[in-house]
Amino acid sequence: MRNYKMILFDLDGTLSDPKIGITKSVQYSLQKMSILEKDLTKLESFIGPPLQDSFSKEYGFNDVEVNRAIAFYRERFVEKGMFENQLYSGIQQLLGRLKNENKTVVVATSKPTPFAEQICTFFNIDQYFDMIVGSNLDGSRISKTEIIKYAMDQYPEYANDQFLMIGDRKHDVIGAHNNQISSIGVTFGYGTYEELSEYAPTAIVHSVGELEDCLLAGAREFK
Repeated sequence: MRNYKMILFDLDGTLSDPKIGITKSVQYSLQKMSILEKDLTKLESFIGPPLQDSFSKEYGFNDVEVNRAIAFYRERFVEKGMFENQLYSGIQQLLGRLKNENKTVVVATSKPTPFAEQICTFFNIDQYFDMIVGSNLDGSRISKTEIIKYAMDQYPEYANDQFLMIGDRKHDVIGAHNNQISSIGVTFGYGTYEELSEYAPTAIVHSVGELEDCLLAGAREFK
């Protein structure tokens, strides 16, 4: 692949597997909203997209209900959910290699920035990132398009063709397309090959090892 200078990573489903923390926090929120959901696998759709979108799409909540549901979600997530999480094997080594190659590495996540910062500190990977960009706690800047745009605006000295977005869901690829930058879809998270390929990322990889090869081993393309 092209020798990109600016590497943007999604967090959930790309750097780490947050299934337990997110789904249990959604389950807790739904219970507070008088909805009982025992099967956590049904809540995996909440991993990746903004919570506002997921509560509205999956449960038909109006704006007031969405705000209540998010407040309940954060009660549990802040206390324990964000730490019910684990890095994908090989991610820390990949980040270290990227920094050794003098890449600028940024987190670009729909998760609120303070939560993303705490998670990266918890895993001791904050040292690898030049910036952590997420949504705002007030519900603004939640779309991946806006988040990527904000990150890019912090580095005006670089042209679009120097940026690369890496993520596991269609929102990451769509956000990259909307900002006219390249993207890599990863299937080891929560987006399927079918979901990612529909939106034509620059490449699709199936493991952290393939991602490392794609980023650091020259021109090989993965599909």
